[in-house]
Amino acid sequence: MLERPPNGERALLVSLTIGPNDGEAAAEELRQLAGAAGALCVGTLGGTRVAPDARLFIGSGKAEELKGLVAAAGADLVIFNHILSPAQQRNLERELGCRVVDRTGLILDIFAQRARSFEGKLQVELAQLQHLATRLVRGWTHLERQKGGIGLRGPGETQLETDRRLLDKRIAVLKRRLERIGAQRDQGRRARRKAELPAVALVGYTNAGKSTLFNRLTGAGVYQADQLFATLDPTLRRLPLPSGQVVTVADTVGFVSDLPHELVAAFRATLEETRSADLLLHVIDASAPGRDRQIEDVTAVLAAIGADAVPQLEVMNKIDLLPDSAPRVEHDAEGRPVRVWVSAGDGGGLDLLIAAIAERCRGADTRRRLCLGPQDGRVRAWLFSHAEVLVDAERPDGGWEMEVRIPALALHRLRGRDPVAAAALEAAPDGAAGDRSAQWIG
Repeated sequence: MLERPPNGERALLVSLTIGPNDGEAAAEELRQLAGAAGALCVGTLGGTRVAPDARLFIGSGKAEELKGLVAAAGADLVIFNHILSPAQQRNLERELGCRVVDRTGLILDIFAQRARSFEGKLQVELAQLQHLATRLVRGWTHLERQKGGIGLRGPGETQLETDRRLLDKRIAVLKRRLERIGAQRDQGRRARRKAELPAVALVGYTNAGKSTLFNRLTGAGVYQADQLFATLDPTLRRLPLPSGQVVTVADTVGFVSDLPHELVAAFRATLEETRSADLLLHVIDASAPGRDRQIEDVTAVLAAIGADAVPQLEVMNKIDLLPDSAPRVEHDAEGRPVRVWVSAGDGGGLDLLIAAIAERCRGADTRRRLCLGPQDGRVRAWLFSHAEVLVDAERPDGGWEMEVRIPALALHRLRGRDPVAAAALEAAPDGAAGDRSAQWIG
């Protein structure tokens, strides 16, 4: 049986300021996370430290103070806004006589409650087991006992070793299942690529308003609430643009500071929607006091999953909570929209956002001359569908010499359309490229 202190809902929250962190904003976020997990906050403990204590994280003096607060408030759970080592967690539970949960365990618990799809549940279970694997030693006293007695004598495998082996087997099973689901997702992405639909993904800090904005843009009706991690499972919808172009929009899981690396690894297949997108809508809560820190945290997670090179359009959301703020678009030195101020709650500025999405997906037009061989009819037809054809002259060999004005995104897709065309695009401009028939000549 589990011999650690039992779980409970009456929680005492611990948030220390270590280094340059904003202690007040961090403490408020911890209260929101605890509330999202269903805990009842009965007290808080703050303070500052230069560095964490190796044994108790908060030091022996703070531990005594915390023990008194736990007894006075009748708390049966202590939640730390920090990542604790397994040893620190065990030492604190021994000192306090109640269950201790660190930031990683709290976020994993929220994800476990919110996962709805089969894939989401598998991802959360994998993350939880990977986190648990580091906390087996002395987490349960029965794990230290050797199997013995009549009918139980054997090769001497301890219960700890048995549980670790079973844990590893379950982790392997979950990874195989998620790999199969990931392959299905890849197939769906390839189908969308074949249909030449630009992909737009919403990313941002949790509770920045991504799902509300997603519903406003697409009418999807996904669950939205003013709470952290309201939605976990990604949803894709088509969005028609005023130009007639259609893009796919994906609503993804929200990010948070100190996002557990187990979650990043487990949700890698889901986050692939972000990495494979043509444009990221970075949704930012413009009214949040610590929005600059939130932007840095999202940027760090995007870098961790390899999506930092994807073009971004910042969406400053919730301007209805700011005084004297109106919808507007900001452009860079080249005239491209880089930031749009909107309110997903009342719909203010959404027309500006849709126009900015259309412009960023179209990209800068590129004017090119090329010659095509007689067997390149598919490429020629594709250009008529996706580019503005300025010149289309027949050649004596049955091919065509064309001049087109093509959007940057369409040019990128044409380069990756098939190996022969891709090789031809990189050939020398004099046309001496052997059997590679499609030649860029300007």
